[in-house]
Amino acid sequence: MIYIALGGNLPSRRFGGPRATLEAALAALESRGGALRRCSRWYRSAPVPASDQPWFVNAVAEIESDLDPEALLQLLHAVEEDFGRVRSLPNAARIVDLDLIDYHGKVTAAGSGLTLPHPRMHERAFVLLPLADLAPRWRHPASGAVIDEMIAELAADQMTEVMDE
Repeated sequence: MIYIALGGNLPSRRFGGPRATLEAALAALESRGGALRRCSRWYRSAPVPASDQPWFVNAVAEIESDLDPEALLQLLHAVEEDFGRVRSLPNAARIVDLDLIDYHGKVTAAGSGLTLPHPRMHERAFVLLPLADLAPRWRHPASGAVIDEMIAELAADQMTEVMDE
């Protein structure tokens, strides 16, 4: 399976609030070669690290694609750019963030361009909780840790909650 983490905490002039923008980004991804299979529930998450930014909207999507991991990452970045993502400081507020978190369990070395699985996913409630919605038995491809173990080890200060439909 291929899992993409979605997040954003700024509104878009074209699409509205963060959730509507992320739903539009999923549609754009699907129209360009990433077939959406399923999407987790939507979550609200406090910024990590803590800051005075607005809370984020997050989800994880399971997709299918014939693209290799590098080409898929380029596609994710192209969608981000088309939606107005401006890369500035790390952890800055953003309209849309699309991260490739797992590509069929592939493991690549840090520093080799694309690091798989995503190097900080195991530290982020806003990734692990939605991923657990889709794959409750998922194991980290590099460490072998099961998702429930990683969730139990998260820092207590990460505030993430399911959004009302």
